[in-house]
Amino acid sequence: MKAIIVGSGAGGGTVAKELAKSGISVTVIEKGPITHIKKAYTHYNILNVGTEVSQTVCVGGTTLVTVGNAVRTCEELFKNLGIDLSSEFDEIDAELCVKTLPDSHFGDGTKKIMESAKSLGFEIEKMPKFIDPSLCKPCGKCAFGCSNDAKWTSMEFIEEAEKYGANIVENTPVTNIIVSGGEVKGVKSEDKIFEADIVVISAGAIETPRLLQKIGINAGENLFVDTFVTVGGMLKKIKFNKELPMNALIKFDDFIIGPHFSEVLVNKLQKFKARKKDVLGLMIKIKDEPSGRVTQNEVIKFNTAEDVALLAEGSAIAGSILVEAGVDPKTLVSTHARGAHPGGTAAIGDVVDKNLQTEIESLYVADASVFPEAPGAPPVLTIIALAKRLAKHIVNEKQ
Repeated sequence: MKAIIVGSGAGGGTVAKELAKSGISVTVIEKGPITHIKKAYTHYNILNVGTEVSQTVCVGGTTLVTVGNAVRTCEELFKNLGIDLSSEFDEIDAELCVKTLPDSHFGDGTKKIMESAKSLGFEIEKMPKFIDPSLCKPCGKCAFGCSNDAKWTSMEFIEEAEKYGANIVENTPVTNIIVSGGEVKGVKSEDKIFEADIVVISAGAIETPRLLQKIGINAGENLFVDTFVTVGGMLKKIKFNKELPMNALIKFDDFIIGPHFSEVLVNKLQKFKARKKDVLGLMIKIKDEPSGRVTQNEVIKFNTAEDVALLAEGSAIAGSILVEAGVDPKTLVSTHARGAHPGGTAAIGDVVDKNLQTEIESLYVADASVFPEAPGAPPVLTIIALAKRLAKHIVNEKQ
């Protein structure tokens, strides 16, 4: 039995590892190249679609530029849909060594934010991470690619899949899915054909629906991106830019707030002669409404009135915490709205069933496309959990 995995990020890497380990012949096809994690930042693809959306196109995908956050997002949502991921989450916690980091990995800026949040009555907690503290030397560059290989990326799963015989095909964009008699038969990359009995599309919430649209599946609606802004201001010589990002979080019903440095803030604070080491910031990440859509030729995602209201509420709270931490209130500024977690474009119940299968037999989706709504928090752990569950289903059904 042959399986093709399109995409090598959190979903694709997980399915590839699990299927290869079970003895299924696996080929992973990736649009981007194999790259060293230190060079991951060179593979960013920024889409300006009303909201700025970031993607990373290389083997390992966006996992190479995550900041290692390990949150069990949407667990209750999926449980209400009949998808219990508790055992998969437990497996992931063990495999990825998910835990909060020791106090030695918290810088002065994050400590000030945590103390100030508590003094204002907010419940702030350490962020669970899939980062090895023995290898991590905080430098503030997680989102560029870890120079010390201290955090988990799906490259670990891809390499493990290779040990079990999986074939990795890089620099090969899949251009179509081959279907015959209501069953999937493989994929195409331009004129090259890859035959398979099972195809799992894990190309991300932008490219996955485009592939599904080409074979007549109504995907691409209800795009969300976990919209965020970073609010910050001047606190001289805090050296927050060298700290481990988002090492703590405050949870609200529809958004989270966490320590975050952005060079955009430095640029906006030039009238105050700001240097990178003088800026303290907080990210506000919301559960944005699924107001976007993906077509073959465009991506559209604007912020709704509700999105703007949530960003404003979170920004006001963030501002109060920063001022309490010592930031000069006259210097408070915000970045523009951005999005880092596109999803929803092949949602469970609309495009795929509870086993992540489309209307085409043996054609599955395993990425954030299948989320029915925005998590408003880092989705990596949940994508891995869904992919693990899918791999178990495939092994049980197909062998």
